[in-house]
Amino acid sequence: MRGAPIDVLQRVPLFADLNPGELAQIALLFKERDFDQGTTIIQEGSGGAAFFVIEAGEATVSIRGTPHSTLGPGEYFGEIALIDEGPRMATITAASRLDCWGLTYWDFRPLVEANGVIGWKLLQRMAMMLRDARGQ
Repeated sequence: MRGAPIDVLQRVPLFADLNPGELAQIALLFKERDFDQGTTIIQEGSGGAAFFVIEAGEATVSIRGTPHSTLGPGEYFGEIALIDEGPRMATITAASRLDCWGLTYWDFRPLVEANGVIGWKLLQRMAMMLRDARGQ
């Protein structure tokens, strides 16, 4: 099978506003990525262009060397990299074996450029998530 399972992506709040057809288009772009326990997947401050959705396992998030949170199935990381390719804001380490689905900026951008509706829905969802994070 090519791409991420739809049921895995449906659990991701970032994709909550997409209809089944739009979600299927994005799902095809994902590639399976698995990481062994202890693997640093993302290093804070490094450049990056990949977004990951966790299917199974756990990952730890640390900022400036301080543990911040733990991520599990249905959660994700690296969503900002889908837009700006900027420096990573946290270090993500596999706390156990981690089964993920990854999407790169280079695969995602052409879809958004060709389909403004998907891009707009994702932009609105990210703005809503930012407001929620800031308590507004």
